[in-house]
Amino acid sequence: MLNHILVPLDGSQLAECVLPHAVALARTFGARVTLLQAVERTRGGGLTRAIDPLRWQIRKSEAGAYLDEIGARLQEAGLQADKVLLEGSAAERIVEYAQTNDVGLIILNSHGWSGPSKWNINSVVQKVIIQAYMPVLIVRAHRPATSDLTGLRYKRLLLPLDGSQRAEVILPLAITLARSHGCLPLLAHVVSKPELPRRTPRSAEENELVNRLTELNQAHGAAYLEQLRSRLSVEVETRLLSSENIAATLHELVAQEEIDMVMLSAHGYSGEAQWPYGSVALNFIAYCTAPLLIMQDLSRNEVERTQAEIEARGSKGH
Repeated sequence: MLNHILVPLDGSQLAECVLPHAVALARTFGARVTLLQAVERTRGGGLTRAIDPLRWQIRKSEAGAYLDEIGARLQEAGLQADKVLLEGSAAERIVEYAQTNDVGLIILNSHGWSGPSKWNINSVVQKVIIQAYMPVLIVRAHRPATSDLTGLRYKRLLLPLDGSQRAEVILPLAITLARSHGCLPLLAHVVSKPELPRRTPRSAEENELVNRLTELNQAHGAAYLEQLRSRLSVEVETRLLSSENIAATLHELVAQEEIDMVMLSAHGYSGEAQWPYGSVALNFIAYCTAPLLIMQDLSRNEVERTQAEIEARGSKGH
């Protein structure tokens, strides 16, 4: 399921928030772990500059020593890890390595050397999750860090499900994790109230129509959750909610239930192959405060290339 976990690091303590998650998931799935650091020859604005060869060798030696130190910490935690030191753009090297080395999950820290910011993820994370086309776990660096690499136990897992088979691709992963950590997954289905765009307030007849449709969808949602509960091999908790804003309701649930990890598919019913993530997944990437594991249900070949990708590929060919 997850045989190979890639853990990119940038040498900062802030980025090491991912390590307890790497240990917990590697133990659960019996996965091998690779620590990766990319050393860049850049300055502000991403411009390449000339660098003294001796200083460059020192930087690479320091990066290698850092990876050895992290590897030793993981070994003390009972986990063996391979170490990979690459040169170049961090995002590009991470994606290239993941796609050519049978990586099953990339664990990303939301912030590293650049430090916390008003943006919920940094630019490297944004580039990787858009280009990788594989499962990713985003760990929020603003959460309290711990030096204990073995004490992480997931107690509350939230799985937003919309009733589609695409959304359910996350279930096998979540069930295995729940069994290993002895936790009760929370399966949430949010019924969206139908919209009737109007410039004037709805009439009584229109309100009745909206209420009838909402009640019908709630009945279908309740039946879906009950059917799901009966066919899963672990005990689960279910929650049926109704809202005019699905994402906002799910964020409230994360806070109320003190969720340790949100697990969802990149797409649901309405997701299209035009983009690598659907609207709910994108919202959680941008605003979720809990660790977020997204299962990509589309391959790179199934997603339409953006105009930027097409132009970039064309310019490289000249």
